[in-house]
Amino acid sequence: MRRWGLRIGLLVLLAVGALLLFAPGIVERQHNVIDGQPLPEVSAEAQALHDTLTVVDLHGDTLLWQRDMLDAADRGHIDLPRLQAGNVALQVFSSVTKTPRDMNYDHNSDETDNITLLVMVQAQPVRTWTSLLQRTLYHGEKLEQAAEDSGNGLWLVRDTTELAELEEAIACGTCTPIGRSRYATPAAGKPVGAMLSVEGLHDLEGDIDNLDVLYDAGVRMAGITHFFDNELAGSAHGIEKGGLTNMGREAVQRMERMGMIIDIAHCSHQCVAEVLAMARRPVVSSHGGVQTTCPGVRNLTDDELRGVAATGGVIGIGYWPDAACGTAPADIVRAMRHVRDLVGVDYVALGSDFDGSVTTRFDTSQLVQITNALLEDGWSEDEIRAVMGLNALRVLRAGLEPMA
Repeated sequence: MRRWGLRIGLLVLLAVGALLLFAPGIVERQHNVIDGQPLPEVSAEAQALHDTLTVVDLHGDTLLWQRDMLDAADRGHIDLPRLQAGNVALQVFSSVTKTPRDMNYDHNSDETDNITLLVMVQAQPVRTWTSLLQRTLYHGEKLEQAAEDSGNGLWLVRDTTELAELEEAIACGTCTPIGRSRYATPAAGKPVGAMLSVEGLHDLEGDIDNLDVLYDAGVRMAGITHFFDNELAGSAHGIEKGGLTNMGREAVQRMERMGMIIDIAHCSHQCVAEVLAMARRPVVSSHGGVQTTCPGVRNLTDDELRGVAATGGVIGIGYWPDAACGTAPADIVRAMRHVRDLVGVDYVALGSDFDGSVTTRFDTSQLVQITNALLEDGWSEDEIRAVMGLNALRVLRAGLEPMA
Protein backbone atom coordinates (compact mmCIF):
# COMPACT_ATOMS: atom_id res chain seq x y z
CA MET A 1 0.00 0.00 0.00
CA ARG A 2 2.84 2.34 0.87
CA ARG A 3 4.38 1.76 -2.60
CA TRP A 4 1.09 2.56 -4.28
CA GLY A 5 0.81 5.69 -2.17
CA LEU A 6 4.29 6.78 -3.20
CA ARG A 7 3.51 6.09 -6.85
CA ILE A 8 0.28 8.06 -6.72
CA GLY A 9 2.06 10.92 -4.97
CA LEU A 10 4.77 10.92 -7.63
CA LEU A 11 2.16 10.94 -10.41
CA VAL A 12 0.38 13.87 -8.76
CA LEU A 13 3.65 15.79 -8.50
CA LEU A 14 4.44 15.06 -12.15
CA ALA A 15 0.95 16.19 -13.18
CA VAL A 16 1.29 19.40 -11.18
CA GLY A 17 4.75 20.01 -12.65
CA ALA A 18 3.44 19.48 -16.18
CA LEU A 19 0.56 21.86 -15.50
CA LEU A 20 2.88 24.57 -14.23
CA LEU A 21 5.28 24.03 -17.12
CA PHE A 22 2.92 23.87 -20.08
CA ALA A 23 -0.41 25.44 -19.08
CA PRO A 24 0.72 29.11 -19.10
CA GLY A 25 1.93 28.85 -22.69
CA ILE A 26 -1.19 26.98 -23.82
CA VAL A 27 -3.47 29.57 -22.19
CA GLU A 28 -1.62 32.52 -23.67
CA ARG A 29 -1.60 31.05 -27.18
CA GLN A 30 -5.39 30.84 -26.94
CA HIS A 31 -5.71 34.48 -25.88
CA ASN A 32 -3.02 36.51 -27.67
CA VAL A 33 -3.46 35.67 -31.33
CA ILE A 34 -2.06 36.86 -34.66
CA ASP A 35 -4.69 36.09 -37.26
CA GLY A 36 -2.27 35.10 -40.02
CA GLN A 37 -4.01 37.11 -42.73
CA PRO A 38 -1.71 38.63 -45.38
CA LEU A 39 -0.07 41.99 -44.74
CA PRO A 40 0.72 44.64 -47.35
CA GLU A 41 4.23 44.85 -48.71
CA VAL A 42 6.13 47.61 -46.91
CA SER A 43 7.63 50.23 -49.19
CA ALA A 44 11.27 51.25 -48.93
CA GLU A 45 10.07 54.79 -48.20
CA ALA A 46 7.94 53.59 -45.27
CA GLN A 47 10.75 51.49 -43.80
CA ALA A 48 13.25 54.33 -44.08
CA LEU A 49 10.85 56.72 -42.37
CA HIS A 50 9.88 54.23 -39.66
CA ASP A 51 13.52 53.70 -38.75
CA THR A 52 13.75 57.40 -37.82
CA LEU A 53 10.54 57.60 -35.76
CA THR A 54 10.11 57.82 -32.00
CA VAL A 55 7.43 55.18 -31.47
CA VAL A 56 5.29 55.08 -28.31
CA ASP A 57 2.62 52.47 -27.53
CA LEU A 58 0.30 53.45 -24.70
CA HIS A 59 -0.95 49.99 -23.72
CA GLY A 60 0.36 46.41 -23.58
CA ASP A 61 -0.56 43.64 -21.10
CA THR A 62 2.63 41.57 -21.28
CA LEU A 63 3.17 41.58 -17.50
CA LEU A 64 0.11 39.37 -17.04
CA TRP A 65 1.77 36.37 -18.69
CA GLN A 66 4.46 33.96 -17.47
CA ARG A 67 7.34 34.55 -19.84
CA ASP A 68 10.56 36.52 -19.77
CA MET A 69 10.00 39.68 -21.80
CA LEU A 70 13.75 39.90 -22.44
CA ASP A 71 13.68 36.73 -24.55
CA ALA A 72 12.26 36.38 -28.05
CA ALA A 73 9.01 34.42 -27.68
CA ASP A 74 7.01 32.30 -30.11
CA ARG A 75 3.72 33.48 -28.60
CA GLY A 76 2.05 36.76 -27.73
CA HIS A 77 2.80 40.15 -29.22
CA ILE A 78 5.52 41.89 -27.14
CA ASP A 79 9.02 41.11 -25.90
CA LEU A 80 12.19 43.21 -25.87
CA PRO A 81 13.64 41.80 -29.11
CA ARG A 82 10.36 42.51 -30.91
CA LEU A 83 10.12 46.00 -29.40
CA GLN A 84 13.61 46.73 -30.69
CA ALA A 85 12.80 45.25 -34.11
CA GLY A 86 9.71 47.49 -34.27
CA ASN A 87 11.78 50.57 -33.33
CA VAL A 88 9.66 51.19 -30.22
CA ALA A 89 11.03 53.96 -28.01
CA LEU A 90 8.58 53.59 -25.13
CA GLN A 91 6.09 50.88 -24.18
CA VAL A 92 3.49 51.40 -21.46
CA PHE A 93 2.99 48.08 -19.64
CA SER A 94 -0.34 47.67 -17.90
CA SER A 95 -1.08 45.62 -14.78
CA VAL A 96 -4.26 43.55 -15.23
CA THR A 97 -5.44 42.26 -11.85
CA LYS A 98 -9.01 41.04 -12.34
CA THR A 99 -11.34 40.09 -15.20
CA PRO A 100 -14.83 38.58 -14.93
CA ARG A 101 -15.71 35.07 -16.04
CA ASP A 102 -17.42 34.99 -19.45
CA MET A 103 -15.97 38.46 -20.02
CA ASN A 104 -18.00 40.37 -22.58
CA TYR A 105 -18.34 43.96 -23.79
CA ASP A 106 -21.88 44.58 -22.58
CA HIS A 107 -22.66 43.38 -19.06
CA ASN A 108 -20.29 42.10 -16.35
CA SER A 109 -20.40 42.01 -12.55
CA ASP A 110 -17.42 42.01 -10.20
CA GLU A 111 -18.41 38.73 -8.56
CA THR A 112 -16.02 36.44 -10.48
CA ASP A 113 -12.36 36.58 -11.43
CA ASN A 114 -10.41 34.80 -14.16
CA ILE A 115 -7.01 36.06 -13.01
CA THR A 116 -6.90 34.18 -9.69
CA LEU A 117 -6.63 30.79 -11.39
CA LEU A 118 -4.09 32.20 -13.86
CA VAL A 119 -1.77 33.47 -11.11
CA MET A 120 -1.97 30.12 -9.35
CA VAL A 121 -1.20 28.13 -12.51
CA GLN A 122 1.68 30.52 -13.20
CA ALA A 123 3.04 29.82 -9.70
CA GLN A 124 3.09 33.49 -8.76
CA PRO A 125 3.81 34.43 -5.13
CA VAL A 126 1.05 33.37 -2.74
CA ARG A 127 0.49 37.00 -1.74
CA THR A 128 -0.91 37.62 -5.25
CA TRP A 129 -3.51 34.86 -5.00
CA THR A 130 -5.94 36.89 -2.90
CA SER A 131 -4.82 40.52 -3.23
CA LEU A 132 -5.37 42.70 -6.30
CA LEU A 133 -2.95 45.29 -4.93
CA GLN A 134 -0.25 42.65 -4.53
CA ARG A 135 -0.78 41.57 -8.15
CA THR A 136 0.10 45.05 -9.34
CA LEU A 137 3.06 45.26 -6.98
CA TYR A 138 4.28 41.92 -8.35
CA HIS A 139 3.94 43.23 -11.93
CA GLY A 140 5.97 46.26 -10.94
CA GLU A 141 8.66 44.00 -9.49
CA LYS A 142 8.71 41.95 -12.71
CA LEU A 143 9.21 45.09 -14.77
CA GLU A 144 11.97 46.39 -12.50
CA GLN A 145 13.76 43.04 -12.62
CA ALA A 146 13.50 42.93 -16.41
CA ALA A 147 15.03 46.40 -16.66
CA GLU A 148 17.83 45.43 -14.26
CA ASP A 149 18.62 42.26 -16.22
CA SER A 150 18.34 43.83 -19.68
CA GLY A 151 21.87 45.19 -20.03
CA ASN A 152 20.56 48.69 -20.68
CA GLY A 153 18.05 47.42 -23.23
CA LEU A 154 14.98 48.28 -21.13
CA TRP A 155 14.77 51.53 -19.14
CA LEU A 156 12.17 52.36 -16.52
CA VAL A 157 10.48 55.74 -16.99
CA ARG A 158 8.97 57.23 -13.83
CA ASP A 159 9.43 60.98 -14.19
CA THR A 160 10.20 63.69 -16.71
CA THR A 161 13.94 63.47 -16.01
CA GLU A 162 14.04 59.77 -16.91
CA LEU A 163 11.88 60.46 -19.95
CA ALA A 164 14.27 63.17 -21.15
CA GLU A 165 17.26 60.89 -20.60
CA LEU A 166 15.58 58.16 -22.64
CA GLU A 167 14.88 60.58 -25.48
CA GLU A 168 18.50 61.79 -25.43
CA ALA A 169 19.85 58.25 -25.51
CA ILE A 170 17.55 57.31 -28.40
CA ALA A 171 18.56 60.41 -30.34
CA CYS A 172 22.20 59.55 -29.71
CA GLY A 173 21.79 56.23 -31.53
CA THR A 174 25.02 54.23 -31.51
CA CYS A 175 27.24 56.95 -30.06
CA THR A 176 28.41 56.86 -26.46
CA PRO A 177 26.66 59.72 -24.63
CA ILE A 178 28.14 61.60 -21.71
CA GLY A 179 26.24 61.44 -18.44
CA ARG A 180 24.02 58.70 -17.11
CA SER A 181 25.97 55.45 -16.99
CA ARG A 182 23.19 53.29 -18.36
CA TYR A 183 22.94 55.14 -21.64
CA ALA A 184 22.92 53.02 -24.75
CA THR A 185 26.28 51.85 -26.05
CA PRO A 186 27.15 50.64 -29.55
CA ALA A 187 26.72 47.07 -28.30
CA ALA A 188 23.32 47.62 -26.68
CA GLY A 189 21.74 49.74 -29.40
CA LYS A 190 18.82 52.02 -28.71
CA PRO A 191 17.11 51.41 -25.36
CA VAL A 192 13.36 50.87 -24.99
CA GLY A 193 11.56 52.81 -22.28
CA ALA A 194 9.08 51.01 -20.02
CA MET A 195 6.37 52.73 -17.97
CA LEU A 196 3.96 51.00 -15.58
CA SER A 197 0.19 51.46 -15.73
CA VAL A 198 -2.80 49.71 -14.16
CA GLU A 199 -5.99 48.60 -15.83
CA GLY A 200 -8.70 49.52 -13.34
CA LEU A 201 -8.26 50.99 -9.88
CA HIS A 202 -10.10 48.14 -8.17
CA ASP A 203 -6.55 47.22 -7.13
CA LEU A 204 -6.80 50.02 -4.56
CA GLU A 205 -8.95 47.51 -2.66
CA GLY A 206 -11.19 50.28 -1.37
CA ASP A 207 -8.40 52.37 0.18
CA ILE A 208 -7.63 55.65 -1.61
CA ASP A 209 -4.28 55.87 0.17
CA ASN A 210 -3.13 52.86 -1.85
CA LEU A 211 -2.64 55.36 -4.69
CA ASP A 212 0.56 56.28 -2.87
CA VAL A 213 1.55 52.61 -2.73
CA LEU A 214 1.00 52.30 -6.49
CA TYR A 215 2.99 55.47 -7.15
CA ASP A 216 5.89 54.22 -5.03
CA ALA A 217 5.80 51.00 -7.08
CA GLY A 218 6.31 52.99 -10.29
CA VAL A 219 2.72 53.30 -11.55
CA ARG A 220 2.44 56.48 -13.64
CA MET A 221 -0.82 55.89 -15.53
CA ALA A 222 -4.06 54.33 -14.34
CA GLY A 223 -7.36 53.36 -15.89
CA ILE A 224 -10.29 54.17 -13.60
CA THR A 225 -12.17 50.97 -14.49
CA HIS A 226 -11.75 47.76 -16.47
CA PHE A 227 -14.47 45.23 -17.35
CA PHE A 228 -16.80 45.83 -14.38
CA ASP A 229 -18.04 48.66 -12.18
CA ASN A 230 -15.82 49.32 -9.17
CA GLU A 231 -15.69 51.57 -6.09
CA LEU A 232 -14.55 54.54 -8.19
CA ALA A 233 -16.81 54.55 -11.24
CA GLY A 234 -18.95 52.66 -13.71
CA SER A 235 -17.42 50.62 -16.51
CA ALA A 236 -18.53 50.65 -20.14
CA HIS A 237 -18.94 46.89 -19.65
CA GLY A 238 -20.49 47.00 -16.17
CA ILE A 239 -24.01 46.58 -14.86
CA GLU A 240 -24.85 50.08 -13.63
CA LYS A 241 -22.47 51.93 -15.99
CA GLY A 242 -22.65 54.97 -13.70
CA GLY A 243 -20.37 57.94 -13.21
CA LEU A 244 -17.67 58.76 -10.69
CA THR A 245 -18.25 58.02 -7.03
CA ASN A 246 -16.90 60.28 -4.28
CA MET A 247 -13.86 57.99 -4.12
CA GLY A 248 -13.48 58.25 -7.88
CA ARG A 249 -13.52 62.05 -7.83
CA GLU A 250 -10.96 62.10 -5.04
CA ALA A 251 -8.78 59.67 -6.99
CA VAL A 252 -8.85 61.87 -10.10
CA GLN A 253 -7.77 64.90 -8.08
CA ARG A 254 -5.02 63.02 -6.25
CA MET A 255 -3.70 61.40 -9.41
CA GLU A 256 -3.37 64.76 -11.10
CA ARG A 257 -1.53 66.22 -8.11
CA MET A 258 0.95 63.34 -7.80
CA GLY A 259 1.72 63.04 -11.52
CA MET A 260 -0.24 59.90 -12.40
CA ILE A 261 -1.92 60.14 -15.81
CA ILE A 262 -5.66 59.41 -15.96
CA ASP A 263 -6.79 56.81 -18.48
CA ILE A 264 -10.49 56.69 -19.43
CA ALA A 265 -10.29 53.50 -21.53
CA HIS A 266 -13.07 51.13 -20.34
CA CYS A 267 -14.89 53.93 -18.45
CA SER A 268 -18.65 54.23 -18.86
CA HIS A 269 -19.77 57.16 -20.98
CA GLN A 270 -20.99 58.95 -17.85
CA CYS A 271 -17.62 58.36 -16.19
CA VAL A 272 -15.84 59.73 -19.28
CA ALA A 273 -17.97 62.88 -19.25
CA GLU A 274 -17.37 63.50 -15.55
CA VAL A 275 -13.61 62.91 -15.74
CA LEU A 276 -13.27 65.26 -18.72
CA ALA A 277 -15.37 67.92 -16.96
CA MET A 278 -13.10 68.01 -13.90
CA ALA A 279 -9.70 67.31 -15.50
CA ARG A 280 -6.98 69.94 -15.13
CA ARG A 281 -4.30 67.92 -16.93
CA PRO A 282 -4.21 65.90 -20.17
CA VAL A 283 -6.39 62.78 -20.14
CA VAL A 284 -5.67 59.71 -22.27
CA SER A 285 -7.76 56.94 -23.72
CA SER A 286 -4.88 54.49 -23.86
CA HIS A 287 -6.43 51.84 -26.10
CA GLY A 288 -9.71 51.69 -27.95
CA GLY A 289 -11.56 52.93 -30.99
CA VAL A 290 -14.03 55.53 -32.21
CA GLN A 291 -17.72 54.96 -32.71
CA THR A 292 -17.96 56.74 -36.05
CA THR A 293 -15.69 54.20 -37.76
CA CYS A 294 -16.46 51.22 -35.46
CA PRO A 295 -19.63 51.31 -33.35
CA GLY A 296 -19.17 49.70 -29.95
CA VAL A 297 -19.95 50.26 -26.30
CA ARG A 298 -16.41 51.23 -25.28
CA ASN A 299 -15.41 53.22 -28.36
CA LEU A 300 -15.47 57.01 -28.03
CA THR A 301 -18.14 59.26 -29.46
CA ASP A 302 -17.24 62.42 -31.36
CA ASP A 303 -18.15 64.53 -28.32
CA GLU A 304 -15.81 62.42 -26.19
CA LEU A 305 -13.02 62.81 -28.74
CA ARG A 306 -13.50 66.58 -28.56
CA GLY A 307 -13.42 66.36 -24.77
CA VAL A 308 -10.13 64.46 -24.65
CA ALA A 309 -8.61 66.91 -27.13
CA ALA A 310 -9.78 69.84 -24.99
CA THR A 311 -7.68 68.52 -22.08
CA GLY A 312 -4.63 68.28 -24.34
CA GLY A 313 -4.71 64.48 -24.13
CA VAL A 314 -4.51 61.73 -26.74
CA ILE A 315 -6.60 58.84 -28.06
CA GLY A 316 -4.65 55.60 -28.45
CA ILE A 317 -6.14 53.61 -31.33
CA GLY A 318 -6.21 49.84 -30.88
CA TYR A 319 -5.44 47.12 -33.39
CA TRP A 320 -8.11 44.48 -32.67
CA PRO A 321 -11.54 44.01 -34.30
CA ASP A 322 -13.70 45.60 -31.60
CA ALA A 323 -11.55 48.75 -31.70
CA ALA A 324 -11.01 49.11 -35.46
CA CYS A 325 -13.68 46.81 -36.98
CA GLY A 326 -10.85 44.83 -38.54
CA THR A 327 -7.21 43.98 -38.00
CA ALA A 328 -5.69 45.29 -41.23
CA PRO A 329 -3.39 48.32 -40.94
CA ALA A 330 -5.85 50.26 -43.11
CA ASP A 331 -8.61 49.61 -40.54
CA ILE A 332 -6.47 51.16 -37.80
CA VAL A 333 -5.59 54.15 -39.97
CA ARG A 334 -9.26 54.71 -40.79
CA ALA A 335 -9.95 55.34 -37.08
CA MET A 336 -6.88 57.57 -36.81
CA ARG A 337 -8.00 59.59 -39.81
CA HIS A 338 -11.38 60.27 -38.22
CA VAL A 339 -9.77 61.59 -35.03
CA ARG A 340 -7.38 63.75 -37.05
CA ASP A 341 -10.13 65.18 -39.22
CA LEU A 342 -12.40 65.85 -36.24
CA VAL A 343 -10.03 67.36 -33.63
CA GLY A 344 -6.57 67.48 -35.22
CA VAL A 345 -3.53 65.27 -35.67
CA ASP A 346 -2.09 66.28 -32.27
CA TYR A 347 -4.55 64.02 -30.44
CA VAL A 348 -3.92 60.68 -32.22
CA ALA A 349 -1.67 57.99 -30.72
CA LEU A 350 -0.97 54.24 -30.68
CA GLY A 351 -2.77 51.98 -28.20
CA SER A 352 -2.22 48.43 -29.36
CA ASP A 353 -3.57 46.38 -26.41
CA PHE A 354 -0.96 43.82 -27.44
CA ASP A 355 -0.93 40.78 -25.13
CA GLY A 356 -4.37 41.86 -23.86
CA SER A 357 -6.30 38.75 -24.94
CA VAL A 358 -6.83 40.21 -28.41
CA THR A 359 -6.46 39.06 -32.00
CA THR A 360 -4.32 41.27 -34.22
CA ARG A 361 -2.83 41.11 -37.71
CA PHE A 362 0.77 41.73 -36.58
CA ASP A 363 2.94 42.00 -33.47
CA THR A 364 5.09 44.85 -32.19
CA SER A 365 8.04 43.91 -34.39
CA GLN A 366 5.90 44.83 -37.43
CA LEU A 367 4.81 48.34 -36.44
CA VAL A 368 6.22 49.61 -39.72
CA GLN A 369 2.91 48.34 -41.11
CA ILE A 370 1.16 51.32 -39.53
CA THR A 371 3.74 53.74 -40.90
CA ASN A 372 3.28 52.17 -44.31
CA ALA A 373 -0.52 52.43 -44.08
CA LEU A 374 -0.33 56.08 -43.01
CA LEU A 375 1.88 56.90 -46.00
CA GLU A 376 -0.50 55.02 -48.29
CA ASP A 377 -3.37 57.07 -46.83
CA GLY A 378 -1.60 60.34 -47.69
CA TRP A 379 -0.38 61.46 -44.26
CA SER A 380 2.60 63.80 -44.19
CA GLU A 381 5.90 62.91 -42.52
CA ASP A 382 5.25 65.38 -39.70
CA GLU A 383 1.79 63.91 -39.11
CA ILE A 384 3.21 60.39 -39.00
CA ARG A 385 5.90 61.39 -36.50
CA ALA A 386 3.22 62.94 -34.29
CA VAL A 387 0.88 59.95 -34.38
CA MET A 388 3.55 57.30 -33.95
CA GLY A 389 4.93 58.79 -30.76
CA LEU A 390 5.50 62.53 -30.43
CA ASN A 391 1.91 63.22 -29.35
CA ALA A 392 2.15 60.60 -26.60
CA LEU A 393 5.49 62.00 -25.43
CA ARG A 394 3.95 65.47 -25.14
CA VAL A 395 1.22 64.13 -22.88
CA LEU A 396 3.67 62.16 -20.75
CA ARG A 397 5.85 65.23 -20.23
CA ALA A 398 2.80 67.23 -19.16
CA GLY A 399 1.27 64.54 -16.95
CA LEU A 400 4.25 63.05 -15.10
CA GLU A 401 5.32 66.23 -13.33
CA PRO A 402 3.74 66.47 -9.84
CA MET A 403 1.62 69.56 -9.29
CA ALA A 404 2.65 72.13 -6.73
